[in-house]
Amino acid sequence: MELFYAQHILSKDETITFSPQESRHLIRVLRKKIGDLIRVTNGKGLEWKGEIIDINSRKVVAEKSEFTLHKNKRPTLHIAIAPPKNIDRFEWFIEKATEIGISKITPIICNHSERKAIKPDRLKKILISGIKQSAQFFLPILNPLIFFEAFIKQDLPKIKLIAHCQKGNKIPLYQVSNIDNEVLIMIGPEGDFSQLEIENAQNQFFTEITLGSQRLRTETAGLLACSKVATLREII
Repeated sequence: MELFYAQHILSKDETITFSPQESRHLIRVLRKKIGDLIRVTNGKGLEWKGEIIDINSRKVVAEKSEFTLHKNKRPTLHIAIAPPKNIDRFEWFIEKATEIGISKITPIICNHSERKAIKPDRLKKILISGIKQSAQFFLPILNPLIFFEAFIKQDLPKIKLIAHCQKGNKIPLYQVSNIDNEVLIMIGPEGDFSQLEIENAQNQFFTEITLGSQRLRTETAGLLACSKVATLREII
């Protein structure tokens, strides 16, 4: 059963009226009809199930049959990443990381960044598409774009990791202790973090990590980090 998204729906709501855009998708693409069952989430843990009771050219209305309030038992995975010059690659990362189960994404501007602007509204649509595709009930948080130096001085989780390609005392991700707790991983731009940025991160008690011997694109490194953490948490 397909999952739909409605930001403002609550468990107490007895009916939902879909937006014109979502209604067109239901009618023309999915060929839904009266009596069909659907699931809806607000991205905050709600799974609202209902039956379509009205369809016309402009709207689809469903009536609630039951609901479930899911608890988010998965530890937070936060990726802070410098958006690459090609925004399509960043959008690909957003989509796939959401499907894997990322919790937070913070776009950062670094010394070597070539992209210093994003379109949050478009990225949110991709996040929504990702949870619908993977049938998840929690929408990842997309934080505002922020400069690297300001970001590392924020109140961050105890497990703070920085992945880079420079020489240094780096450890593999699987050697990080307490990976099943809240984790933050920083991924640099196409030109990597500068040496000064790495030193400043160390001064803020970030742990240096390696994601492998290959030199990866920014978005590939971000997705690999998500995948590795998800896999390690399954094993623990």
